[in-house]
Amino acid sequence: MLLTVLAAAGVGVWFGRHEAAASQHPAMSPLPTRTQPAPRTVPHTDPKPHPPPRLLYGTPLLAGHHVRVRAPAAILVDAGTGRVLWAERPHRRMKIASLTKIMTATLALREVPWNSKVTVARSVTRVPLVREGLRAGEHVRAWKLFYALLLFSGNDDANQLAISSAGSVHAFLGEMNDKARELGLRDTHYTSPSGIRDRGNYSTPWDLAALTRYAFRNPRFNQLVRTKLIHVRWAAPTNSKIYANNNYLLHLYTGANGVKTGYTSASGWCLVASATKHGRRLIAVVLDSPNMYADARRLLNLGFSGS
Repeated sequence: MLLTVLAAAGVGVWFGRHEAAASQHPAMSPLPTRTQPAPRTVPHTDPKPHPPPRLLYGTPLLAGHHVRVRAPAAILVDAGTGRVLWAERPHRRMKIASLTKIMTATLALREVPWNSKVTVARSVTRVPLVREGLRAGEHVRAWKLFYALLLFSGNDDANQLAISSAGSVHAFLGEMNDKARELGLRDTHYTSPSGIRDRGNYSTPWDLAALTRYAFRNPRFNQLVRTKLIHVRWAAPTNSKIYANNNYLLHLYTGANGVKTGYTSASGWCLVASATKHGRRLIAVVLDSPNMYADARRLLNLGFSGS
């Protein structure tokens, strides 16, 4: 039996080392020839916390260029340098639906080994709305869950990766919000690893672009978000699955290579898009757009025409 997974994000519309410290035995120490002054005690001071990395910077370089974007909040940045190229209400806090999974993937890729075998928890089978249909107790290679998370956008995959990473969804949410603070994402907060819960789950175009730049540092993340389609083997009775990427911009725009779509009735259509031309990669974020692909294309065209 072949199970084809083609639903859209959120609603299914679219697709020790132990080191022994050896100390010298007192009997082996040479006797001092004269009295040595006692060492001065240096007061202990806690190191200053490191400031968050500067993932984005600058006033919009192409602010004077006219571009028709229907999303109420959007941004265009250079993925290589972090320079902001164009922005419209970039710090407006908005609901982000399955764009939440960018952070989920970023943390889980660090904490769950790619080829490890995951045992599916019963609780993830009861996650609402879009699920790929994980079965309680089945054993799945983690890499399959990562593809399902970022291509199909399975909410059950998000919760399972959260549990596999931190032991529980609640603990993983703490890690998500801690990471947001560490990265300087001051207008971001998470209340679920999938984004299915809109209340209290929000971010901004600025923060999403910054997070995506950080996520790109992981080659696995890059590999995942650029994949258009993948066939995977599965245990009987399913036998195999096909994950099709919900991000149609991969088919619509030359050079497109990521990143993630999102939708709930409260968030509207959301997209973090990326594309590379002539060795230069750009990131476009549009939130609550009536036509997210058209908006993203216009922003990417603006950025590449201005280079």
